[in-house]
Amino acid sequence: MSDTRNIKTNYRWQCRRGMLELDLLLNNFVDKKIDSLDEKQKQFFDVLLSYPDQALLDLLLGNSVSSDSDISNLVSQIRSTSLS
Repeated sequence: MSDTRNIKTNYRWQCRRGMLELDLLLNNFVDKKIDSLDEKQKQFFDVLLSYPDQALLDLLLGNSVSSDSDISNLVSQIRSTSLS
């Protein structure tokens, strides 16, 4: 249980961005879905978190599309989580 909490806390810290919109979208996803991701998906989430804020926002708002299908799938999951 403690490990799960530490993982979420670490991800919540990484999700702190320069844009409130990103903070809300990403932290909502971490709160609701991070536990259900497998290790490969978590690695892609780490990659996604390394993107510059504007590029990440464009992906999450659908203004751009990643050429990487794994990243695109993760972006779709984040979007659908924000709508639920």
